[in-house]
Amino acid sequence: MAKHRFYAPPEAFSPDGAAVELAPDEAHHLRDALRLKEGAEVFVFDGQGREFRCAVRSVERRGGTVSLEIRESVAPQRPESPLALTLAVALLKGEKFDLVVQKATELGATRLVPLMTRFADIKLSDPRDAEKRVARWRRLAIEAAKQCGRARVPVISLPVPFAQFVEGGWTEQANARTTTKRIMFAERNGGGWQQAVASSAPAHVKQAVAIVGPEGGWDDEEIQRAQRANWQIVTLGGRTLRAETAAIVAVVLLEHLYGDLR
Repeated sequence: MAKHRFYAPPEAFSPDGAAVELAPDEAHHLRDALRLKEGAEVFVFDGQGREFRCAVRSVERRGGTVSLEIRESVAPQRPESPLALTLAVALLKGEKFDLVVQKATELGATRLVPLMTRFADIKLSDPRDAEKRVARWRRLAIEAAKQCGRARVPVISLPVPFAQFVEGGWTEQANARTTTKRIMFAERNGGGWQQAVASSAPAHVKQAVAIVGPEGGWDDEEIQRAQRANWQIVTLGGRTLRAETAAIVAVVLLEHLYGDLR
């Protein structure tokens, strides 16, 4: 029997933790697509790591709302990676960035940051445009989390200027016994992957931040700025990868070495 999973943000849960109400789009899927009735068993995750076994309590046809009774807290369908991975990617056109969001979510990334770089495919001059894009990416991340069994949805920030990000637009764990890997993937001026990871024991790396550039590549000044800020510059092989491919490869490499893709 299929396991039906739905997303509800923390604020959708009742104060006593006994019930949760689905948003209209999730309610529509339960009611009209799956045609579930009162009493049906479903599972709800809150995007922050919690998942619950629930029963459909009421289905409002006219109002479009669905109320669920929470039966018990359960372990998420799939575990979270032990690596807190931030992926910062230069703004890409349309479906390219959509693909990065989907695959990074499936692979275990915990945060995605769109970067405004000199040669980025998209230039955002209207804040409303940026908010619409981020809202779309957040919806895609939720759908990807539902599909892959995660109970945590990656945080997706508003676009950040490249200089601001490399000079401190990320959060480092305050633990002297752990190491944060900060890697910028570039098509030139970088060392190899083995060289980049040789200095850190995998068991000590609990957080990683990876930067991937646009289709047009990095500007020389951007690479130099990252070097001055002590980012490791890595060049992958001799083949030129598409930006969306490079972003997925970056997540796979880091999750394989420091996370749970082993």
